[in-house]
Amino acid sequence: MRFFKIMLSWPLVTTQRQELPFESHIPNNLTGIQVTAMRLRSGSLRTRGVPSYKEFQIPVGVVEQPYVERLVLVYHNLGNWSSIFYPLPGFSYLGPVLGLLAYNASDLSATNVPELSIRASDKPILVKFPDLKLGSDGLSPKCVSFDLHGSVQFDNVLPGNVCSIIQQGHFSIVVESNAPSPAPSLEGQPPIAANGGGIGKDKSMVWLVVGSLIGGFVLLALLGLLAVWLRRCKNGKKVQQMEWEADRGETLQMTTFGNAKAPSALGTRTRPVLEDEYVP
Repeated sequence: MRFFKIMLSWPLVTTQRQELPFESHIPNNLTGIQVTAMRLRSGSLRTRGVPSYKEFQIPVGVVEQPYVERLVLVYHNLGNWSSIFYPLPGFSYLGPVLGLLAYNASDLSATNVPELSIRASDKPILVKFPDLKLGSDGLSPKCVSFDLHGSVQFDNVLPGNVCSIIQQGHFSIVVESNAPSPAPSLEGQPPIAANGGGIGKDKSMVWLVVGSLIGGFVLLALLGLLAVWLRRCKNGKKVQQMEWEADRGETLQMTTFGNAKAPSALGTRTRPVLEDEYVP
């Protein structure tokens, strides 16, 4: 939060009177920003609150952390610097960014005074935006909150352009700057045939896809059948080869031995020859 860091570098000076806002002097290069400080006791803030502090209404029950006896509530109105210090892409500000920060008031003449954290424990703190710009028709304004850690939160706007908060930070009302996209124009588009040409084209595409799928399944089935047929042909050739080899062998005559028949050879093809022809 750049503006928060700038504020810590400025000395805070207030009047000696309690609970009286004091307008702070702003450098010339930040013209348009308003800064006000109010010094009060911690017990007074908790038990009585601050019914009217600029656009803020601080109820009873607001406490600070850590506890101090005296604190300073610093009010910011960033005016035309709102979108510079807090850019919010996609949104337009309908009002200025208003800030409420708390500091330890033990030494107001010091720079970089310790900051505090205030939180509403019973009723919320109300921020009223009296003058708002007119937003786009049909777009609902939203309350936006920036805490000290850089987080952004949105909430609904209460009646009377009021935002409800429970802790310190910077606040405003925004609206989405991106208008809804217009309906597409029919100009320049090809006319639709009266006999439902577009529908017929869609049906043709569907049938084309279905036909392609069916054709693919049929092709796979034919390839499977072809593989089975080739395997059977190969096995048949092996059987024929074995039968042909068997037919090439010599046919043996059948001889009867009693009641049984058995093949018998006519004689030996090669007669045995002794290695040594000498017979004693």
